[in-house]
Amino acid sequence: MEKSYTHSRTREHRLKRNKRRLLFVAILLFVIGCITLIVLKVSDSKPPAQTLEQAKKTDTVSNAKPTGKPTAESNGKAASHKDEAGVEDVAFVEKYLNQQMLGQMPDGADGKKVAYLSFDDGPSVTVTPQILDILKKQKVKATFFVVGKEADENEHTKNIIKRIVAEGHAIGNHTYSHNYKYLYPHKTVSTNNVMQDIEKNNQTLKSILGPDFSTRAIRFPGGHMTWKKNDPKGMGALDAALLKKDYHQVDWNVLTKDAEGPSKKANGLINQFIKTVKGREKAVILMHDTYGKEETAKALPTIIEYLKKQGYEFKIMK
Repeated sequence: MEKSYTHSRTREHRLKRNKRRLLFVAILLFVIGCITLIVLKVSDSKPPAQTLEQAKKTDTVSNAKPTGKPTAESNGKAASHKDEAGVEDVAFVEKYLNQQMLGQMPDGADGKKVAYLSFDDGPSVTVTPQILDILKKQKVKATFFVVGKEADENEHTKNIIKRIVAEGHAIGNHTYSHNYKYLYPHKTVSTNNVMQDIEKNNQTLKSILGPDFSTRAIRFPGGHMTWKKNDPKGMGALDAALLKKDYHQVDWNVLTKDAEGPSKKANGLINQFIKTVKGREKAVILMHDTYGKEETAKALPTIIEYLKKQGYEFKIMK
């Protein structure tokens, strides 16, 4: 009897132990299954490594702060000026001449010879077309500092302005009136009168060349250096007004003297040019294309050939 009871207890104990083992295995399998399922879900939710890297790059771009530097797309004209061969930023020329006049070594001095042919006081129906023909034949470009009232004279002068631009030359602003009494009353600089005359000239040029035309290049009748000496305070005020509108004035460091002193023949103009261009790395050459300057047109081919032989590159100013 006792033996039978003991055997029964042993079997019961064995069954309970087996049940606990089965329960433990079941729980263990359940836990492993849950963990496996979680791992699979997490793995499926992660993008490949390349996609993550791309996402980081996209986030960097989208959150990047603007640098303040214009791109070619956002800056339009300025960028094209910078990239276009044969075109110089007029701000560079302004700074170069100013430093040179102060007896300083210009920041832009780099050993490269550059010639900037410039013509003032036009257009004229007599001389400007001759000069354009010569420039076309010689395959060089120039900057024309235009007087508004001369450009607005008639259809012929307006067509000359259009031709200047169509043939790849630059237009600079030489005021509308070129009237010393108005611009410099009592031999002082009138900021108001000069700025009004510059803007009037701009509007005249826009009416001829279209509303998108603009120029940053300014040349004062008589020259900046002359009026700065005569009226430093007045010219200082005018310089500040120009700066606000991103205008840049350019004088010259080479001239033929075709507007100074008595009239000269072509040879005299050439000799004066050679005398003043000597030693110039960046040569800003002053000439005139207004009425009565036929000798300038005659001298121009020799001047261009001389510059070519001396190794100068030709650029326009914008």
